[in-house]
Amino acid sequence: MPFFIRFSFLLVLLVGCNKANELTFEPVLFQDQACETCTKVSIARPKALGKSVMAATINTAVDQQIISALSFNGDKEPESITDAISTFKNNHGQMKAQQMAVHQPWQAAIEATVIYEDTTHLTIKMKTDVFTGGAHAHKTTSFLNFDKKKGKKLTPGELFADEIGFKTFAETKFREQEAIPEGKPINHTGLMFESDLFYLPDNIGYTSEGIRLLYNPYEVASFADGAITLTLPYAEVKHFLVGKTKS
Repeated sequence: MPFFIRFSFLLVLLVGCNKANELTFEPVLFQDQACETCTKVSIARPKALGKSVMAATINTAVDQQIISALSFNGDKEPESITDAISTFKNNHGQMKAQQMAVHQPWQAAIEATVIYEDTTHLTIKMKTDVFTGGAHAHKTTSFLNFDKKKGKKLTPGELFADEIGFKTFAETKFREQEAIPEGKPINHTGLMFESDLFYLPDNIGYTSEGIRLLYNPYEVASFADGAITLTLPYAEVKHFLVGKTKS
């Protein structure tokens, strides 16, 4: 069974604890005992402190994202991270018992961090690295965005007052970054956008440098190309966004 550590000394992920409108976080770690032949799971996530609606919303969203990363099609979704870890380990054990090809122990490493906060918005970045056999691990990065005033998690579309205008601007900057010749299809240099048309990624988040677009491996390029990111400074895109952001 995994053991659970909460740092009682509150090595908090403070983004200004002395500012009344900013949240306070406590780092929480789920980790297995070391074992070279065992399935290994390591999870580090921030827990929002307090009894506010926003704290509960953040913690629920982070929990759900972690549970989803450890779950497989056909699994009954676990109710907690601890249950999800047990299910992940049991699935590997069942494969071994059925004498299926299991060359290496399964591994999962998940790390969530607060990367942006202002008076209205907060963004958590989650890096997931899960290996369940095959040539390589499944690595993804995702953004969870929140509206602190409304106490809700935001969909990517809810970040924008003018999503169509933002998409048009983002395509121009994307083409510049990826050196795609003017007038040529978006896949001209070997990218793999569906229907050869530019679209925004599922993962868009606030960062200290600007709005970041992130395409995970396989989304618009091969695994060998890795993730593709585009960061647009707030000064250039603030008129497309909902609300004010730090710039």
